[in-house]
Amino acid sequence: MRALLVVNPAATTTSARTRDVLIHALASEMKLEAVTTEYRGHARDLGRQAAESKDIELVVALGGDGTVNEVVNGLLHSGPDLDRLPGLAVVPGGSTNVFARALGLPNHPVEATGQLLDALREGRRRTVGLGLASGTPGTEDEGVPARWFTFASGLGFDAGVVGRVEQQRERGKRSTHALYVRQVVRQFLGEADRRHGTITLERPGEDPVTDLVVSIVSNTSPWSFLGNRPLYPTPQASFDTGLDVLGLKKLSTPAVARYGTQLLASTPERGPHGKNAVTLHDLTDFTLHSKAPLPLQMDGDHLGLRTSVTFTGVRRALRVIV
Repeated sequence: MRALLVVNPAATTTSARTRDVLIHALASEMKLEAVTTEYRGHARDLGRQAAESKDIELVVALGGDGTVNEVVNGLLHSGPDLDRLPGLAVVPGGSTNVFARALGLPNHPVEATGQLLDALREGRRRTVGLGLASGTPGTEDEGVPARWFTFASGLGFDAGVVGRVEQQRERGKRSTHALYVRQVVRQFLGEADRRHGTITLERPGEDPVTDLVVSIVSNTSPWSFLGNRPLYPTPQASFDTGLDVLGLKKLSTPAVARYGTQLLASTPERGPHGKNAVTLHDLTDFTLHSKAPLPLQMDGDHLGLRTSVTFTGVRRALRVIV
């Protein structure tokens, strides 16, 4: 098997020595070309080159969720094609590694590499669905390029938190769970519309859901992790179904305390709930509109401000080695 290994040298939890060990282990089982990313978007370019190649059968992403997202968007540049496109494998190297852990991979890169090698020897693979977000026709965002996401997206509050975390990281702060918690608090205190949301969810054949402050779109469950604690805002979300949505209509101090506690205590059977919580399961097509521009995130990457985003749940989009 000929494989391309995409290595993010800035991956949070791997050292240069660890990456060398992993590369040698993978090269012992396949004809491996390892390329280190050099700029933002490089992993996407490498994924696209692999998709256009005639002999690469597998792309391995060694890095965090951002690296995986870029590789996936490169692989699916021209859309899904299970019979033609290379498969994907992931070696987690970021601070959270939601996609890899949702697939059942160990969070330690060496252990995950061992499981990946076993999967290759035994021919273990699965096909997963993905989310696609694009600009909505007829709006000022209609020209925004479509982008795939592997586990989650969000318009509004959670994307604002992601943006704040990225700003702190650009200032030299380490990406830790404590950093995320601090930015959640700051985003809440600075949220101008936390009592009356500006987001409306529209889907074909159904009444719109209005006045949302929070809109979390999930492609799998758990949605994220706080250390080793999985968080389940949409417990029914799955790689085998469409997209799920958790919407919150109020973020008063009591509501934040209630929903925050429910999220920390969430399980695969029960997530946040209440009269101001809206949960939708297995959606194929829907649009989020906002009366004012709001931040958008996909797979933990802040993508700027949007007023309208159309989401599509695409089943059987990609082959993954697990």
